[in-house]
Amino acid sequence: MAMKGARIVVECLKKEKVDTLFCYPGGVVIPIFDELFQHGDGIRMVQPRHEQGGTHAADGYARVTGRPGVVLVTSGPGATNTVTGIATAYIDSIPMVVITGQVPTQYVGTDAFQEADITGISLPITKENILVTDIEDLAPSLKRAFHIAVSGRPGPVLVDIPKDVLLASTAFEYPEEFSLESYRPVSKGHPRQVAKALEMMSQAERPLILAGGGIQISGSTELANTFIDKTGIPFVHTLMGHGINPRNRDLPSGNIGMHGTVYGNWAVQNCDLLIALGTRFSDRILGDTVSFAPRAKIIHVDVDPAEIGKNVEVDVPIVGDLRHVLEKWIEADRPMPDFSPWVKAIREKRLANPLTYTQKEDIVPQYVMEKAREAFPENLIVVTDVGQNQMWAHQYFDTNRPRSFVSSGGLGTMGFGVPAGIGAKLGCPEREVLVIAGDGGFQMTMQELITIRREKLPVKIMVLDNGYLGMVRQWQDLFHDKRYSGVLLDNNPNFAELARVLGIRGRQVTRVDEVAEAMTELAQSKEAMLLHVIVKEEENVFPMVAAGASLNDTRTS
Repeated sequence: MAMKGARIVVECLKKEKVDTLFCYPGGVVIPIFDELFQHGDGIRMVQPRHEQGGTHAADGYARVTGRPGVVLVTSGPGATNTVTGIATAYIDSIPMVVITGQVPTQYVGTDAFQEADITGISLPITKENILVTDIEDLAPSLKRAFHIAVSGRPGPVLVDIPKDVLLASTAFEYPEEFSLESYRPVSKGHPRQVAKALEMMSQAERPLILAGGGIQISGSTELANTFIDKTGIPFVHTLMGHGINPRNRDLPSGNIGMHGTVYGNWAVQNCDLLIALGTRFSDRILGDTVSFAPRAKIIHVDVDPAEIGKNVEVDVPIVGDLRHVLEKWIEADRPMPDFSPWVKAIREKRLANPLTYTQKEDIVPQYVMEKAREAFPENLIVVTDVGQNQMWAHQYFDTNRPRSFVSSGGLGTMGFGVPAGIGAKLGCPEREVLVIAGDGGFQMTMQELITIRREKLPVKIMVLDNGYLGMVRQWQDLFHDKRYSGVLLDNNPNFAELARVLGIRGRQVTRVDEVAEAMTELAQSKEAMLLHVIVKEEENVFPMVAAGASLNDTRTS
């Protein structure tokens, strides 16, 4: 049966079992919306208040479910408004399919109304992008997009469809399988390298596992926990590696890098073997590359060969899916030495250097984080914005399940939190979702409170308001003699009142003795609620390693 291109798009989404579509209409994509109205049964259409918010929501959905987030927007500004969200997903390896409308093919390149070269614009921030100029290529292009988005190292794929292709007709045939000679990600680690890595572990005295975001992305969290329990090797994690939770609670762990724990950074600097699992070795982790892990040989496992050796020289590179490599290591059942002296040394370092803060008259954010952690259930999904709030959440929330800490890592996108929280709640409606944001990032996408109200999503939001762009102010404090330039947010509204105007329950907290009770109210609310907490203006995030400094130079004040 012949179908118009717009109907083919809808049928392709059904074939891919897309249940949630983050979409914003416009002239070029009206035919798709018309087909969704008539034939989009089973697809929940979620309309954000801005295309960037929709893309971040698709990102949050993908992070908690492992399935690709799907976005549909119109041409020109509709497409360009997705760029920040696409770049956020790209650097964090989040699967996403972005479908954009385009002006009719005969007008492409003529500066037509609402025309933008979105395939050219998005080329550096997508795994692939496709401009469909022939109706016969439409279904295969969408199949290709979904396959590439989720395979190998996941990431966003963009499909740009001119209006005349949407209006043209052809027989609908959706490919059952997809293969591409030039795209064959390696899934299995080389057996010799896998065995060599185990041999090195069995000879080490002070091995350390560095858990990156690839563990979450590959669905390998439980395998990693089993391997850690089996070997007794202690571990540290990156921001994106949040969620490792071995059953052996005696194993000390900690986050590392610029705002890593003292003992986590110390462990990296003193290990003799570093086993890096699914991490990019970003500058925020490495600090000074020359002095990073100076005593260690390095094993690096990653599905993307481009990441191995890019920032750090490694001794045993293993290209492959983490799930396969961890399964082989566990199956080998290789006897390991007694690492308890090394574990004890890290534990003693942790006891001597705990995370600390001082709570006096003004509310400090660390205290708020502790009370939130106490009030919310263990299966909580924490979604952060970016800045100081993100780092405090990273330090004080130990999530005990995979895909439970959602944060913009590599791009550091302010405004990510609220829309990503929407996507997380849509992806996992049975779980509590807490969005933690600062006053700066919150105001970048706070219009998405309307989306929360419209979709009746019981998302909980906590805004930490210090009247500054806090992380930039902290750098100006520590490295620029307190020359606070361009960071003062001295005209913030009462965000609780704003929430109430938009139909969402809100409460403002200004006193220390209100925090615990307000947090309990937030956690127990059956509907969406925003807590606006006025916190100490000049509280800094510690520990901290200055940009480019050695992890040996972790400062605590």
